[in-house]
Amino acid sequence: MNNKMTGLRLASVLIPALITLGLNGCSSSKPAIQPEPMMIVEQPEPELAPEPAPELESSIVTPDYPERYVVVKGDTLWDISKRFLKNPWLWPSVWHINPGIRNPHLIYPGDIIVMYMVDGKPYITLDGQAGMRPSGTPAAEKLPREIKPGLKVVKLSPSSRISGIHKAISTIPMNAIRPFLDRPRVVTEDQLDDAPYIVSSYEEHLISGTGNRVYAMNVETPLAAYNIVRPGKEYIDPESGDVLGYEAIYLADARLLKVDEDKPATLVITKALREVLNNDVLIPYEQRDQMFQFTPRSPEQQVKGQIMSVFNGVSQIGQHMVVVLNRGEEDGLAPGHVLAVLQKGARVYDSQAFLFSSVDLPDERAGIMMVFKTYKNLSYALIMEANRAMHVNDRFENP
Repeated sequence: MNNKMTGLRLASVLIPALITLGLNGCSSSKPAIQPEPMMIVEQPEPELAPEPAPELESSIVTPDYPERYVVVKGDTLWDISKRFLKNPWLWPSVWHINPGIRNPHLIYPGDIIVMYMVDGKPYITLDGQAGMRPSGTPAAEKLPREIKPGLKVVKLSPSSRISGIHKAISTIPMNAIRPFLDRPRVVTEDQLDDAPYIVSSYEEHLISGTGNRVYAMNVETPLAAYNIVRPGKEYIDPESGDVLGYEAIYLADARLLKVDEDKPATLVITKALREVLNNDVLIPYEQRDQMFQFTPRSPEQQVKGQIMSVFNGVSQIGQHMVVVLNRGEEDGLAPGHVLAVLQKGARVYDSQAFLFSSVDLPDERAGIMMVFKTYKNLSYALIMEANRAMHVNDRFENP
């Protein structure tokens, strides 16, 4: 018993001692390796990509536009616009001219047209006193420009000029539309119902010409001058089927000589381009302002319609042909409005569809036309650009 008690006392003394020695031995062992501090390397900021060119410049300006262009006889505003702009009808939005001069928007042969880029936007004007420099820029000859190889720069001095309006360049080829401006080309059904008509000629000739007398019925409101026309083909709206008017085939001019009560009126033919026959119609001499200058622009509102007819009786429509549209003044059209012609997509068969059903391909832009004369429900337009052949019933809409 005593031996057992002695062993317990000895263990109680030795065990704490051994634990102390073990701890001291641990403390004398090689210390753990500490990680080195992390070095932060600053990365250079990525270089910003150059800002793209303004969308306005790249979208409407032709890539090879001239910085200066000298207007020559025979130029049209449309042709000049195409030298600078992809879409010529955007000319009014970039044209800047001195409002203090007479007829500021007219351009004459010999004028020099200059184009600047200001904040990425095109600025077109005339060189000299008629032009207007972009605000905040120095004199035109001191403006920094990129001189293209082979381009000769000539310093010009302003000079006075007196020019008539008819010497100015026209917007479009006038020889293509002049007959449609000078003479009536459309008569409505109401005009035909109430119009005077030729019942006979002097000495009952079957055909009358310049200098002959003719007699007309229904001259209720005597006028000094009349046009003699013959109703032609109907202008039928392809959408509604309504008759919008009739082609008026111009024959002659006539002057009223006298009106007798209860008798036909007497007239004399002053100028005849074709023979005049009985039942040909008299309409009042068309007193319309003859437009020789147009401002090409997109319609102010959305306009959609179809081509009803083309003059000269051709099946395919090309550049500088006159077409008749089924939209007019009531639809918001006015002279100068530019419209895009859409060729109807072809109908093809889908070989993988059930029973080989057909499908219509999308319409494709075929050309550009400009309205030059409007009536209540129809208009005349000149084809300015033709990318492909166009046809009657092709659609049109805003460009």
